[in-house]
Amino acid sequence: MDGFYHQPVLLQAVVEALVIRPGTVIVDGTLGGGGHSEAILRSNDSVRVVGLDQDDDALEAAARRLIEFQDRIMIKKTNYQDAKTVLGQMGLDTVDGVLLDLGVSSHQLDTGERGFSFNRDGALDMRMNRSCGMTAAHVVNTYTEFELEKIFREYGEEHQARKIAREIVRRREDKPFSSTLDLAGFIEKICGGRHGKIHPATKVFQALRIEVNNELGALQNGLEGFSGLLAKGGRFAVITFHSLEDRIVKHYFRDCSQEMIDHPTWASARKNPRHLFRLVTRKPVEATDDEIRANPRARSAKLRIVEKI
Repeated sequence: MDGFYHQPVLLQAVVEALVIRPGTVIVDGTLGGGGHSEAILRSNDSVRVVGLDQDDDALEAAARRLIEFQDRIMIKKTNYQDAKTVLGQMGLDTVDGVLLDLGVSSHQLDTGERGFSFNRDGALDMRMNRSCGMTAAHVVNTYTEFELEKIFREYGEEHQARKIAREIVRRREDKPFSSTLDLAGFIEKICGGRHGKIHPATKVFQALRIEVNNELGALQNGLEGFSGLLAKGGRFAVITFHSLEDRIVKHYFRDCSQEMIDHPTWASARKNPRHLFRLVTRKPVEATDDEIRANPRARSAKLRIVEKI
């Protein structure tokens, strides 16, 4: 693995969003190659960072990148949805800031053997944590036609979900799917080839990755877990890359930022028992044209920020 693991998006916006003060503790719940954590650590010489990730490649890359900050960075292998348990074991009951960057890293996409990319040959794996869990091959080769259609439609927002699921089930009876290029090529063929720049397998691969890693469930659990860990005045910053994730974050932050709630059946509005935050961004922060030119993967990034009240 080379020294370049992943180019972090919205780097300056993240540092500004977290309002990093002397002595604060920030959790980077999706450490990746350590790009965001490095910027946070450089922003103040007394800030401490807890970096969490479940990907061994990411942990290795981040440890190398952040070696000069080893006295102020604590790296743990875990899914961020389990942060409360891990931080509790470290003696941390509260933290001053949380960052989640929900994008798949450049390294994961560019390493064929990880199975994330339809452009590179490799096993149909897609697990962020390769030491446990089911693979994408298991999903493709064992899920029923109905189950496949459901995840392609819900997680991939794929308009041809039914057709693709039906044809996958037919094909696997003769020959199970085992490689990324086999599945991607098959989807391209049954969808009538490419139309424009977007590969026909894009949404199916997204859906499989989300299913394999329970990404939306982990996100919901993580939002709730970190909300309880944040100290008063602490900032929570989340970067999303597709509409499913962004919708969950947007609604959660909005619902927890309303002081009063109302319902047609109520005589009057009531205090919101989930009132936890103040919205810092009513609209998401997006990459500038310059950043997109330098890093095209930043094009779809959206950063939302709230502050604990």
